[in-house]
Amino acid sequence: FFILFYFTMVVYNFKKITTVPTASDLIDIVLSKTQRQTPTVVHPGYAISRIRSFYMRKIRYTQQSATERLSKLLEEFPRLDDIHPFYSDLINVLYDRDHYKLALGQVNAARSVIENVGKDYTRLEKFGDSLYRCKQLKRAALGRMVTALKKLTATLAYLEQVRQHLARLPSIDPNTRTLLLCGYPNVGKSSFLNTVTRANVEVQPYAFTTKSLFIGHMDYKYLRWQVIDTPGVLDRPLEERNTVEMQSITAIAHLRSSVLYIVDISEQCGWSLAQQIQLFDSIQPLFANKPLFVVINKIDLRKFEDLSPEELALFDHVKAAGATVLTMSTQTGEGVAEVKSVACEKLLEKRVEQKLHGSKIDSVVNRIHVAEPVQRDDKERGENIPESVLNPPEMKEPRKTEKDLMNENGGAGVYSVDVNKHYLLDCEDWKYDKIPEFMDGFNIADFVDPDILKRLEELEREEEAAGNEMEEEELVEDLTDEQRAALIAIRKKKELIISAKRMKISNPIPRSKQSSGTVGKFEDHLRGMGIRLSDDAQERLRSRSRSKSRPTLKRGRSRDGEDNEEEEQPKKRTRSESRARSLSVTSVKEGEGYRNIKQKVDAVRKLRASQKKFNKGGKAGEGDHHVPVKMPKHLFAGKRGMGKTDRR
Repeated sequence: FFILFYFTMVVYNFKKITTVPTASDLIDIVLSKTQRQTPTVVHPGYAISRIRSFYMRKIRYTQQSATERLSKLLEEFPRLDDIHPFYSDLINVLYDRDHYKLALGQVNAARSVIENVGKDYTRLEKFGDSLYRCKQLKRAALGRMVTALKKLTATLAYLEQVRQHLARLPSIDPNTRTLLLCGYPNVGKSSFLNTVTRANVEVQPYAFTTKSLFIGHMDYKYLRWQVIDTPGVLDRPLEERNTVEMQSITAIAHLRSSVLYIVDISEQCGWSLAQQIQLFDSIQPLFANKPLFVVINKIDLRKFEDLSPEELALFDHVKAAGATVLTMSTQTGEGVAEVKSVACEKLLEKRVEQKLHGSKIDSVVNRIHVAEPVQRDDKERGENIPESVLNPPEMKEPRKTEKDLMNENGGAGVYSVDVNKHYLLDCEDWKYDKIPEFMDGFNIADFVDPDILKRLEELEREEEAAGNEMEEEELVEDLTDEQRAALIAIRKKKELIISAKRMKISNPIPRSKQSSGTVGKFEDHLRGMGIRLSDDAQERLRSRSRSKSRPTLKRGRSRDGEDNEEEEQPKKRTRSESRARSLSVTSVKEGEGYRNIKQKVDAVRKLRASQKKFNKGGKAGEGDHHVPVKMPKHLFAGKRGMGKTDRR
């Protein structure tokens, strides 16, 4: 048996690295954040301890903001010693390992400088004896921090270029199942990648179309595979190879994969078969411990059988080196599926073999025990299959639901639910009988009384009354004449009360008729509360009590002797009456709502007490949130010109 170990897929996602700001942008970010998040107003009249803490807070906050920015930058960029050797060497090829490490080291050094400056000047602030000295110390501290950030101008620009390039790299998992394509330029590597995967790599009839690593994914035996297309490699010393070729060498050296060395049999790529086999021999040490295949491409232009004996001898040499020779044509698709399946099967066998010879297999095998039963006697024991298994009972058809019936009969909106089938009748045939309109010469609707509920209620009331009379007759027989007379009087009184109650419920009296108050009573009520109505208010109140359709008319006689009806004009107030009176606690004005002078004095006292806390803080009221300052910012700050950032 075989035991397979599945490891989690490790993918380095360099696209999550945030944008690296320039030095000037970083300075503006740090200083503006300090300005926004810390207090901005301090006065010479403050205690010296308060002034010191004000400027110490600014120094600490600036140092903390700058340190957090630089620390985040260092954490997001990959460390070459902690990542896979493939990515480490790839970064070395693309960006130069020394330059990359030097840039991160400069950022780390600037972070240390800023931390030390913040600590030193925070300590010096404790000895500041005036606002001027504390401010100068703060200014010196922020100046040294800004100087340290300005020195990172070139470093941050380089790291931003590295970040952009890393974000464009494909996400390659160095430990997953991989097919690696290599060989001379223009031999058909990208065409094979486009054929077996969904990748869409550019294919052109000239050399070095592919200048970086391209990746595609495919499925084989329900497993996800990655196919990597590498740039073309030329046969020359390692020191003379350029960055494009070194990407291929790095991938071949570090990725555990099946290596497909593509050979152009038609020699249309510009290199002969001998030159292509010579390149195979020069990079063969990179193929150690990997399934190796030499794939002859473009057999639609030249058959493998048409090769000369010298050319066939070259491939015999390749077979002797441990490679498997396969043929295909990416143009016609001939042999592509066979190359794919053979390469995948070979790599699966290689991975299983490595895991079986690994150190982890022993810890698993030692815990597995395979039980093998031992024969105890010579008695033969045949198979015992239950009867229910040999002859299983017929399964009952499931009951159809209303939803099933709906789907069978046209679906929603077409099917109508059959309600009659749920009727509980003595005979099942009666469920779908139609109810006639006429029966025995009578209309069926005549037997339906619309007042049946009202009649039922009257019938129940009569039965209840008859039952009460029977009980009362039994009681009356045992009473004397005086008791009977009293009982009759009580019953009559009770009947009158009940009838009056019923009349009141059935015929409610309008609210306007129920009110028994008059205008005079309402005026007396207001006077008792200490409210005096003016003449205009009394006139309006009395006019509302009259009918609106009959305005008050004043009859008079014109000069011609005819009667003239005029609307009565309201009485004009004098100037002294209309003039507003001053608020005095010693008197109660009409309409203020106070019963007496004592009530008004208490109300004024409570009003002044509630305003005391607002007056103490100089507030206009509870909605006043204005914070006055001695030097308003809009008068003293001014608009800074270009480059004026030294007055923060």
